[in-house]
Amino acid sequence: MLMQSALLALGATAVAALQPLEVKNDDFVNPKTGNRFQIVGMAYQPGGSAGYDPKTKRDPLSNPDVCMRDAALLQILGVNAIRVYNLNPDLNHDECVSIFNAAGMYMLLDVNSPMPGEALTSFEVYKSYYASYLNRTFAVVEAFKDYPNTLAFFSGNEVIDKEETTEFVPSYVRAVTRDLKNYIKKHVSRPIPVGYSAADVREVLWDSFNYFTCSLQGDANDMSMGDLFALNSYSWCGDSSFTKSSFDDLVEGFKDSPVPIFFSEFGCNTPSPRIFTEIGSIYGPDMYNVFAGGIVYEYTQEENNYGIVNMTEEGPATLMSDFYSLKEQYAKLDFSKLQNLKPKASAPKPVSCSPKLITVDGFQSNFTLPALPPGAAKIISEGVSPKPKGKLVEIKDWKVKFEVRNADGTVIKDLAVKPLADDEVNAPGSNTASLSAGSGSGSGSSGSGSQGSTNGDDKENDAASRGVGAVLALVMGVVAMVAAF
Repeated sequence: MLMQSALLALGATAVAALQPLEVKNDDFVNPKTGNRFQIVGMAYQPGGSAGYDPKTKRDPLSNPDVCMRDAALLQILGVNAIRVYNLNPDLNHDECVSIFNAAGMYMLLDVNSPMPGEALTSFEVYKSYYASYLNRTFAVVEAFKDYPNTLAFFSGNEVIDKEETTEFVPSYVRAVTRDLKNYIKKHVSRPIPVGYSAADVREVLWDSFNYFTCSLQGDANDMSMGDLFALNSYSWCGDSSFTKSSFDDLVEGFKDSPVPIFFSEFGCNTPSPRIFTEIGSIYGPDMYNVFAGGIVYEYTQEENNYGIVNMTEEGPATLMSDFYSLKEQYAKLDFSKLQNLKPKASAPKPVSCSPKLITVDGFQSNFTLPALPPGAAKIISEGVSPKPKGKLVEIKDWKVKFEVRNADGTVIKDLAVKPLADDEVNAPGSNTASLSAGSGSGSGSSGSGSQGSTNGDDKENDAASRGVGAVLALVMGVVAMVAAF
């Protein structure tokens, strides 16, 4: 029996894979262990908006050498998930995704982009909802559905950012959520959650949450209800506190959520350099019973001044002081305890959608959703054509090809991704490459930036050889067993 299992494993794949996660009530859960999953994430969009360019056929997950560099650094940091905003479904992402998978990192993916026709618009939203737009969002699903480390899709990002955008936009965002979930149900072999990433604008936040997480006619299987609700929040700035930052208000407001809640962006950069003292609250008793972690904004230093690594997109990189500060805060956490928490025995059920849930004058209170645009039903029924397809592939060389320096100018020696075992999620200590002290005077982020966000990609205008060894060991074990017989 043992030999048969080993031979089957060899025949199936030589690539270690993360366990696909599931949503259970208001938690992300590993179905194999039964444990809750806390997102320790990083917003990953090298080059900002320019990092996604359909004309030159590139996006953040299309260059394996760049992904190897960044996965190694994020692995050292302790990250277990990346959020990628702008993706080209026509490109091949196999190598980059396989690198991040081997590094123990899940992916949260936006289906929209800042290009015309590739996102819902806040102004005259009905003009941006048509079949070719939906086809593009479904193509992103097709391109990433077969990767086991695809954790979730965002149907929208901050499309509602002020009261003026609340009259018509909510029903269209909910319609896109419905359309994506219907497409996934028909064409994907496992349920991949879909939800909205909201701006932390308190005037419209709670109505947005109520609108996207209620259930039409009280139907627990309502396909338009979000599977998650995420928040881009920058209210904790500098050496703040759980109460001073108003994070306590967020916990109180979301405590009865029927779906997982997490920060899809956080990391106020005023004052700067950042010290990330919010980490202790987000991953501690203050919040972990309500929030499923969060995603730091952001990995690369852009004009908006939120980066933790300064780099040329295609080559060398230098760690900034914020990298060391964040690493220091993560190191204080007990990740073994954090990732072994059990789901709550019960969770609140979704409330039925009703105008009574809406408190802001002018916020859409009609839950009648837009009908599918002409041609969209056929795409959902038959699937996009041609269908992009992704799969994990074997990576033979895990060394980083580019020079990476500490903030003090010293070169980090022998930098490489450390492939993790099957189902092993990254945590601080998985990759122990030596870094020098991060004093780096003047190397950290500086200045201030607005905490606003544009349509899903960056804030420039406002404010990614242990596996091979495991395979060889398995082969040798099979050979030994055959010889014994």
